Amino acid sequence: MLKRFIPDVYQENIFTINYKKLKKTGIKCLLFDLDNTISPAKEVVLYEETKKLFNKLKKGFKIILFSNNFPKRVSLFGDYYDVDIACLSLKPFSYKYKYILGKYNFKKNEVAAIGDQLLTDIQGGNKIGITTILVNPMTEIDETETWLNRQIEKKIFKKFEEKNILIKGKYYD
Repeated sequence: MLKRFIPDVYQENIFTINYKKLKKTGIKCLLFDLDNTISPAKEVVLYEETKKLFNKLKKGFKIILFSNNFPKRVSLFGDYYDVDIACLSLKPFSYKYKYILGKYNFKKNEVAAIGDQLLTDIQGGNKIGITTILVNPMTEIDETETWLNRQIEKKIFKKFEEKNILIKGKYYD
């Protein structure tokens, strides 16, 4: 049961991910979660460093902001970073993942999902069979709906640590 929450890659943040390695494995599309992955939740913080990263990544990948949040919020970031968006994604359900695969004509082994939550980002990506990358949340402040997920996530992390499967702060790619 816990297998569905194990990411393929675990890194500190979006800047420590080995994108060259992902490219070598055939990844062509990166689905970035928004809240607490590229910007603090509940805030509109547009980082120049993230813009530079995305501009660099766009030379070799399709970049899509893949968020459960509403279009009004997600489009602000999509416009600033000049990337496509997929809002109201309803992660971990697979509908929007399938939609993206079809719309952009990607195979499952060509897509990676990057996010800060085991219950939404990682479970959703694993469920559909794409590469999953967990990063630490940018802040401890979350949307109200995320609070319960974080409580469940703490218990999952505890079980993972007991079994030496996934330990917070012990990164791998």
